[in-house]
Amino acid sequence: MLPELGQFALALALMVALMQAALPLLGAHRNDRALMAVARPAAYLQLLAVGLAFALLTWAFVTGDFSVKYVADNSNSLLPTLYRFTAVWGSHEGSLLLWALVLAIWTTAVARFSQSLPEATVARVLGVMGVVALGFLAFLFFTSNPFARLLPAAGEGHDLNPLLQDPGLIMHPPMLYAGYVGFSVPFAFAIDALLERRIDAQWLRWTRPWTNAAWAFLTLGIAIGSWWAYYELGWGGWWFWDPVENASFMPWLVGAALIHSQATTEKRGSFGGWTLLLAIAAFSLSLLGTFLVRSGVLTSVHAFAADPGRGLFILIFLGIVIGGSLVLYALRAPDTEIDAKPFATRSRETLLLINNLLLTTACAMVLLGTLYPLLADALDLGKISVGPPYFALMFLLLMAPLVALLPLGPLARWQRDDLRTPLRLLAPWAALAAAAAVVAFFLAPQGQWKTALGVLGAVWVGAGTLRFIWQRLGNSGRMTREMLGMSLAHLGIAVFLIGALLVEGLGQQRELAVRAGSTLELGGYGFRFDGIREVRGPNYVSDYGTVQVLHDGKLQATLHPEKRRYLAGGQVMTESGIAAGLLVDTYVAIGESLGNDTWAMRVYVKPFVRWIWAGALLMALGAAVTASDKRFRVRASEPRRADAPARSDAAPAAAPLPTGAATGSPQGANA
Repeated sequence: MLPELGQFALALALMVALMQAALPLLGAHRNDRALMAVARPAAYLQLLAVGLAFALLTWAFVTGDFSVKYVADNSNSLLPTLYRFTAVWGSHEGSLLLWALVLAIWTTAVARFSQSLPEATVARVLGVMGVVALGFLAFLFFTSNPFARLLPAAGEGHDLNPLLQDPGLIMHPPMLYAGYVGFSVPFAFAIDALLERRIDAQWLRWTRPWTNAAWAFLTLGIAIGSWWAYYELGWGGWWFWDPVENASFMPWLVGAALIHSQATTEKRGSFGGWTLLLAIAAFSLSLLGTFLVRSGVLTSVHAFAADPGRGLFILIFLGIVIGGSLVLYALRAPDTEIDAKPFATRSRETLLLINNLLLTTACAMVLLGTLYPLLADALDLGKISVGPPYFALMFLLLMAPLVALLPLGPLARWQRDDLRTPLRLLAPWAALAAAAAVVAFFLAPQGQWKTALGVLGAVWVGAGTLRFIWQRLGNSGRMTREMLGMSLAHLGIAVFLIGALLVEGLGQQRELAVRAGSTLELGGYGFRFDGIREVRGPNYVSDYGTVQVLHDGKLQATLHPEKRRYLAGGQVMTESGIAAGLLVDTYVAIGESLGNDTWAMRVYVKPFVRWIWAGALLMALGAAVTASDKRFRVRASEPRRADAPARSDAAPAAAPLPTGAATGSPQGANA
């Protein structure tokens, strides 16, 4: 009866979400403290109910209860125990339950850590999050029931998609969902501000840590997904501009813009309406990504479902949430109270405005490239494919000025500045970056322009960030966590630029037919193929290869690329052999047998590829450090003023590719 208990827990969670969505909002509207007081207990009870349902589904997988259809479709008795746990979110129904669980955790966190906020604010925020939970739990309960019975019970299950039988699946979806769902918190605060018709410094100080935390989780989720695709799919790349990859990248870009816009609004009162719109857009794009992944309109290795009925449900919910919030924005934003201070063209505000425009334009470019083929097909305009060349060119054109302006922002003053001062401070570092780029251009054996641009951008951003740190420590002898987080995120950009551009410029690959004992040379490395032998795994049989990697005649690594045939479903999957290094990866993947002991083999040499994910980790760490700044821990008793003075030691929140992500001028003036 445990699956029925799980079904009951979902029904209870749905009823609690309905109560959480209705009563606190009604109480805030009527100023009824009894109704507003329902918000926190409802959040806690919802987490308890969804957590129970998730635990019972996990137990069904671990014990192999094939009377549950979802378990029978995605597991079997040969599946290793570890992957029985992760199979819970390996397909549509379970991943949606994970989404609901993560949302319940975020809602509970807001309820727990909002003790110092006004009661009406908490009621409205938790009420809005209850509306979101109601939509997803209704979708789960009525169209995607993970506890549906299979009668009679199957004697044996099918199999978890072999692509997902990997440690990356343990980390990637939970992190990604934590980012997606985390943007519901600034969204809920934006709706609260519109309902109250007021934005002030206290509201912004409290919502900024949640935005940074959500963006940090999303950064980690995207990075882990990229890493998983790199080593699991056997193609040697780290980003393909796949439509579902783009679906996660769009809220990431808007989230970055939101982080900087919130900082500007808090400190100077500028961009108030724009900040609210970005908060709505970030969560709306997260919902759009959910629709694309689960509606069947896209074909992708990342897609979960191909059910137009489910897609219609999500589309209706998407229309209600996005349409309703935009209508509220149109009606209330012009009347929202905030005291904005004027600023000159040459100021930090202008740099942050350029930052926002470029990031949101990049998001619009990705959105257009992702949806245009779908719209063209729906309108009978023919099959159109928008591939990596379009995205790579357009993104480069938009990000190049962002990278160029990034070191200037932290050194510029608020309101008005003579930009010759930060330019003078950065001039030696600009010369250093240019010199390093010239040296890299002439030393690179291939891909000279990409290599030079990567070195130029990385040294410029990294040196400019270090110059800012030096200036701050020299002036005041300290840095706030917000400023430290900003600096870490900017250094992450520098590290990422090295990895992304140098692996594109210097990376080499070769595909050929090999026999046991043959050796090939690539990028200064020798790859000796020692043959294939059969190895049995827990639920697969593998053609297990051995490749010796040599450098200057010395053995560097022994790689074991595989071709696995899974017993339950018969699927064949490639497992790459990779020797990871700080400066270079050597990578081997075997293809099909060509007969006569001959195999197709792909070999890659990937310089600096690990720096891509190291840079992403630094960005996420920077956002997390920023979120932990004690300055954001406000109390309800503090006066709620839109013109709260900006602190001279405060920096805008950490985020990627910013043009002004720090406050506090080199001269110590901040007004």
